[in-house]
Amino acid sequence: MRQALMIEGAAVPGGQYSHAVVANGFVFVSGQGPKDPATGIMPDDFDGQVRQTLTNLKTILEGAGSSLDDVVKINCYLSDVTRFATWNMIYTEFFPAAPPARTTVGCQLNGILVEVDCIAVASDV
Repeated sequence: MRQALMIEGAAVPGGQYSHAVVANGFVFVSGQGPKDPATGIMPDDFDGQVRQTLTNLKTILEGAGSSLDDVVKINCYLSDVTRFATWNMIYTEFFPAAPPARTTVGCQLNGILVEVDCIAVASDV
């Protein structure tokens, strides 16, 4: 079974993709950036962008019937890997115990400082 989801209250995708796809008991969340879905504004600072990005991820997971506690794998893309320590500190606020498996890579991002995608167990779908 495969179900593509568009989550009410989440940021509008910047391209032709679903917020998430539920398949075989998992939620696959598309890469999320730091745009506030209510205002369309992105924080200027790295800390704010990380927090907003992780909040956006949480919104989609909850809309898909899952949660941050159900995440098994995170992929993070940083425009500047020298900010890894700050990324890790803020990430710990969202995943304080039993964190999921994670990969963090440096890459070129178009107009944002961070992007995150994940895979979670589909607890309610």
